[in-house]
Amino acid sequence: MNLPEYLVITPVRNEAQRLSATIDSVTRQVVRPKFWVIVNDGSTDATGGLIDEAAARHQWIKAVHRPDRGFRKSGGGVIEAFYDGYQHLPGGGWDFIVKLDGDLQFDADYFQSCLARFKSDPKLGVGGGMVCADVNGVWQEEAKGDPPFHVRGATKIYRRACWEGIGGLLKAPGWDTLDEVKANMLGWRTYTFRDLKLLQLKSTGSADGSWKNWVKNGRANYITGYHPLFMLAKCFSRLPDKPYGVVSAGLLYGFFSSYLRRIPRVQDAELINYLRAQQVNRLFGKPSLWG
Repeated sequence: MNLPEYLVITPVRNEAQRLSATIDSVTRQVVRPKFWVIVNDGSTDATGGLIDEAAARHQWIKAVHRPDRGFRKSGGGVIEAFYDGYQHLPGGGWDFIVKLDGDLQFDADYFQSCLARFKSDPKLGVGGGMVCADVNGVWQEEAKGDPPFHVRGATKIYRRACWEGIGGLLKAPGWDTLDEVKANMLGWRTYTFRDLKLLQLKSTGSADGSWKNWVKNGRANYITGYHPLFMLAKCFSRLPDKPYGVVSAGLLYGFFSSYLRRIPRVQDAELINYLRAQQVNRLFGKPSLWG
């Protein structure tokens, strides 16, 4: 039986308390990766040692170590580490590539189930499970406000033809939106498998703090070319989110301060025009990627 082959890349920084759970989850998969590169992005804790131990136990795991840059580089840093790992992938055939975070826990049939979704939908280009948080012992979805085309950056599976079509990932904040937007522009579908759940062992954005996390998200929306009117509507809709006012204010500040700072935007006019057209459609109640 010819099973689809998938490669996994996991960039990690200071995840010693959580990485063991991810390693255990991957190594016990019913359908195992062809190859797994774990990139230590300059960790200052025991993360590097855990990666080396896993690589010593399993020939299909590769440890890659990057020097400590001295700070956490939000958004773009994780993709720089991802591409360091990408350079170490083996040659030969593969069907899917996975960007997987090192703070996740999931069932042994997770990837088997994900690959079955791709098999059943030939136009599915990017997919992944539902990232959840543990709230008093109950796994609760973290993506309640995400648009229907979005797949969390913590667990993204790319079909090879789609990956090659979009040209890989943007090395900047906003990478995990533009990849999906471009995939849809090229005729692929992208969505989350809501019934396939993964537990994230730390809350999203906790490494930066709430304010910095939402400012980062606002800046990412600017870099990816969001329409200003759509952004204002987004900030207004997030007013009820906790912590009250912080989410909207952080998004607003991150987005509009980027104009003053003249931060470079994505240089892809066709893609930005497509994105903004979808957002304008959403504002006027027409069919769009946002539903």
